[in-house]
Amino acid sequence: MAKRNNDNQPIQDILKEFVQTNNLQSGLDKVEVREAWANLMGNGVNNYTSAIELKHDTLYVQLSSSVLREELSYGTEKIIKMLNESLRKEVVKKLVLR
Repeated sequence: MAKRNNDNQPIQDILKEFVQTNNLQSGLDKVEVREAWANLMGNGVNNYTSAIELKHDTLYVQLSSSVLREELSYGTEKIIKMLNESLRKEVVKKLVLR
């Protein structure tokens, strides 16, 4: 039986509790990291991004341009930092460009 609180909880707290109870955080992180990538990288990079997958703390990004992949590979630490700042928590520890 679900725990029921009769006191007036803010909706944000209720949603947070629901997410924790149902182990939904990893799914939300996967969606949020895709959105963060799209927002941070802009259309130039997004046009060449064919797939984004978060497995545990590693973000795999499939790029259709080898030149862009090479260019981005020099800044992976900075990209990881920007993504985590955007997400306001450390979700990505490693970035793999394919």
